Amino acid sequence: MKLSVTLDRDEDGVWIAECPAIPGCVSQGKTKPLALKNIKEAIALCLEVRAERGLPLTVETQQVEVLV
Repeated sequence: MKLSVTLDRDEDGVWIAECPAIPGCVSQGKTKPLALKNIKEAIALCLEVRAERGLPLTVETQQVEVLV
């Protein structure tokens, strides 16, 4: 399963990774590679919990165009 993740740095320089398709699935790391490794683990655990609870594994995400 391939899922998109977002990566951003906080004010302390820590990388924050989030999977928008899985509500509440967030992780972090001191480096970008570590944040990506951690979010992969978080995704696996979130999917496991959602399956155990009978929840949909993911929610729909879409890109929209915003004129600025």
